Amino acid sequence: MNKFTLGVEEEFMVIDPVSRELISHDQKIVEGAQKIHEDQVKAEMHQAVVEVGTSICHNTEEARKEVSKLRLTVAQLAGDLGMRIGAAGTHPFSHWQDQLITEHPRYNEIVNELQQAARSNLIFGLHVHVGIQSRELAIHIANQVRYFLPHVYALSTNSPFWVGRNTGYKSYRTKVFDKFPRTGIPDYFNSIEEYDNYIKMLVKTNCIDNAKKIWWDIRVHPFFETIEFRICDCPMLVDETMAFTALFQALCAKLYKLRQQNMKFITYTRALINENKWRAARYGIDGKLIDFGKETEVNTRALILELLDFVDDVVDELGCREDLQYIHKILETGTGADRQLAIYQQRNSFEDVVDYITAQTLVGI
Repeated sequence: MNKFTLGVEEEFMVIDPVSRELISHDQKIVEGAQKIHEDQVKAEMHQAVVEVGTSICHNTEEARKEVSKLRLTVAQLAGDLGMRIGAAGTHPFSHWQDQLITEHPRYNEIVNELQQAARSNLIFGLHVHVGIQSRELAIHIANQVRYFLPHVYALSTNSPFWVGRNTGYKSYRTKVFDKFPRTGIPDYFNSIEEYDNYIKMLVKTNCIDNAKKIWWDIRVHPFFETIEFRICDCPMLVDETMAFTALFQALCAKLYKLRQQNMKFITYTRALINENKWRAARYGIDGKLIDFGKETEVNTRALILELLDFVDDVVDELGCREDLQYIHKILETGTGADRQLAIYQQRNSFEDVVDYITAQTLVGI
């Protein structure tokens, strides 16, 4: 029986509490954190970003403890340096041109190759790993779960602003990331061998030097026995992070259960799924997504409720019902993007939006 273990990675903004701009922490947060959490806190390409990752967790309860502990650790270390951390997909007004790149051969190489696309990639995401013991099963589940990615993404939208402008999108983060090669919804692969051959071809022809340069919204991880979900903006609240983690875990368990019963969910083309991804980025949970089975537009909130029904029979076995319940709260009070926009409309101040984000980042810890 597959255990559907979890690993959660979050990327945070490092913020100057006075100017509310992004600020370089010069790796001091990472150095401080490594004394406490070893390699669970890492540098990212831009110096104003700090990334945390849990160890392997057996359920969402374990993952919640680690996610909370890591947020608290980096917040305290940032505080000691006179800085704050914030959880959102983009900073409301800081400009990427003002931000320093971390000195590291890997980042130098990416910037050298991708140029402005890399330098401007000042974004913050959530990555959720779900353990799948066989790679054959992993590609089977990854193929089918692609359909549901826009639904979860709509819930996670948390980046309405970019360099001091209201973009009109609920998630502008993926618009920034789209400039990279090998991003977005992946194609369907008939087998793990076909996927591996694709990777080998890219390596052989010097497109990439390793499979980690596949930056899709979901990937069968090249080194771990996991499927990695990469589509979500970094959520403001721990409750949100845990709700999306629980939903990804439940989706994998449900598709596995169907497979055990010789059934599977219909797989749709990348071109069709991309229509829903675009709608999710633009409207969040306030728009409509396409139900490809019925070939009609459906209110996004209704489709999310259907999705919760779809996974309901595996939730209690996984022990993640309580975390999933929070999705109802998001449907009621809005996504991170909705809440950021509400603050901006009330106060007409990006600084107030940043203060709101930094406060929310530590709620319930």
